[in-house]
Amino acid sequence: MKGRVEIDGELCKGCNYCVITCPMGIIEMDSAFNKAGYYPVRLTDPAKCTGCVLCAEVCPELAIMVWRENVQEKL
Repeated sequence: MKGRVEIDGELCKGCNYCVITCPMGIIEMDSAFNKAGYYPVRLTDPAKCTGCVLCAEVCPELAIMVWRENVQEKL
């Protein structure tokens, strides 16, 4: 399974829940403020996303969307 994550940096309030929850460790706090004055999160390595959707499930602002795609392994 592979995932594609979209983070709405303007909705994100930087609660850090997704950073703590991501089993792949590919979400971190950004160094720039959003328009509301919060540090949003960002993806560090989108290719490593497994599509587990834990980040989206814990986001209280609904700022994260995850799409899953089945990837067939070559034998």
